Amino acid sequence: MSLSRFYQIQKTLLQYGLDELVPAQWQPWWAKAARHSMFWLQNQHPDKTVGVRLRLALQSLGPVWVKFGQMLSTRRDLFPPELADELAKLQDKVEPFDGTQAQKLIEKALGLTDISDLFCDFAVIPLASASIAQVHTARLKQPDGTIADVVIKVIRPDIERQIQADLELMADLAIMAAKFLPDGKRLRPREVVAEYRKTILDELDLQREAANAIQLRRNFENSESLYIPFVYSDHSRSNVMVMERIYGIPVSDNAALEAQGTNMELLAQRGVEVFFTQVFRDSFFHADMHPGNIFVSYNTPHNPQFIGIDCGIVGTLNREDKRYLAENFVAFFNRDYRKVAQLHVDSGWVPFDTSIEEFESAIRTVCEPIFQKPLAEISFGQVLMNLFNTARRFNMQVQPQLVLLQKTLLYIEGLGRQLYPQLDLWKTAKPFLEDWVKQQMGPWAMLMQIKENLPFWAEKLPEMPTLLHSYLQQQPKQQQQLLQQLQVLQQRQVQQGADLKLAVLAGAALLSATVLLATGWPLLAAPLAVCALFFAAKAVLS
Repeated sequence: MSLSRFYQIQKTLLQYGLDELVPAQWQPWWAKAARHSMFWLQNQHPDKTVGVRLRLALQSLGPVWVKFGQMLSTRRDLFPPELADELAKLQDKVEPFDGTQAQKLIEKALGLTDISDLFCDFAVIPLASASIAQVHTARLKQPDGTIADVVIKVIRPDIERQIQADLELMADLAIMAAKFLPDGKRLRPREVVAEYRKTILDELDLQREAANAIQLRRNFENSESLYIPFVYSDHSRSNVMVMERIYGIPVSDNAALEAQGTNMELLAQRGVEVFFTQVFRDSFFHADMHPGNIFVSYNTPHNPQFIGIDCGIVGTLNREDKRYLAENFVAFFNRDYRKVAQLHVDSGWVPFDTSIEEFESAIRTVCEPIFQKPLAEISFGQVLMNLFNTARRFNMQVQPQLVLLQKTLLYIEGLGRQLYPQLDLWKTAKPFLEDWVKQQMGPWAMLMQIKENLPFWAEKLPEMPTLLHSYLQQQPKQQQQLLQQLQVLQQRQVQQGADLKLAVLAGAALLSATVLLATGWPLLAAPLAVCALFFAAKAVLS
């Protein structure tokens, strides 16, 4: 990390007065003196709140820090609401880089002499610009002679070098914060930076994003609820991705949706159903479903369909996590806090020696006030967040897949209530989850498990007679070897016992001889010393 970049970042943070985020009682005298001596780096925005200043500072530091702020905005378990709300305002729109340079990057990545070899009507001015990449429209010439409307996503030039340098600095700052701030351990800055590192480096690989989009599209093929654009994988590289251009209404544009007669209640319900289908049916969910990545198709407004883009971040859950999570949700619906506590212990999310009674009481204390409200006014995401925060007090290990899930659920819930404020997310989700749990734990689940394992069993069945014969043939030999090992071990134990006795006798004789010699009885001490040498020699030589 260059000193100039370090100075630039420090200068920006101080000019926005972000040193106020560190309470005065936590700052040593020398830090306060150094801060006051930097008269040219005083807070230039004293009229703004600290949340606004934090957002503006991250914007001025560039796309890497903008993305970091977006990620921090989802960690409401770590920051007060006023900071999280301001960070959530960070937009995907950032200053685009030169379109001609983007064209050259595309030509180089795809091995084109000129962009017109593969595309026509390439738009030099980008359609959209985000922190990591920007998007240009074009028309793709296909082998059959047809033309397809596409968008070309291209990674910003030299962004990886900038990201790696800034990540290195973030890691250093996180170590310092964890070491010197009294609240450093609770905020877990190193874990936050590590989480961000993985997320942003994954987003730099557009081939990974293309694969995620292909998988999601296959999972929702012929679905009336969600459409994922087609990816032209033959024309996609690590820094360039070509995909079908979609036409839809931004999901945040309620006025346009209502103007075309969209069934807003059904649209909101489908958002919830799409999320739970991805999580529990597919174990593969789009984990960046903020409004900038979701559109609504112009077709059939009475039967609305979502369109999802930007699949760079996805989450997965294993079978055990899915089952425990679903059972947790159902237990919450039924206000069965003891079962929630027991499930956390059974899943290994909290230590096995956790007191169920104490954990149950803590969960009840947090959640009962929430349930005093009508169900339609309860934030599902907030309940999940409160649960994780309570569990963390009982040494719950951070579960990365659950952090992504929590973030996505908060996005979906906010989206659903924006579209249809009367949405009762609990009422929409409960039947889905109850049916899923029944399918996983009932007779049908057992039959499906047998069906899933049947090919493996069928493959191994012809080998069973040979394996059984080999086992029966080897069993007597193994038993004989085990018996011999036990006999050897028993002999060693007997010998060790005898050696211990000899060592005790030698020690006692030597001690007695020493005492007699010290008290003036050398004639009596001599035989005892000889006995001590005899016992010691016998113990060594045996």
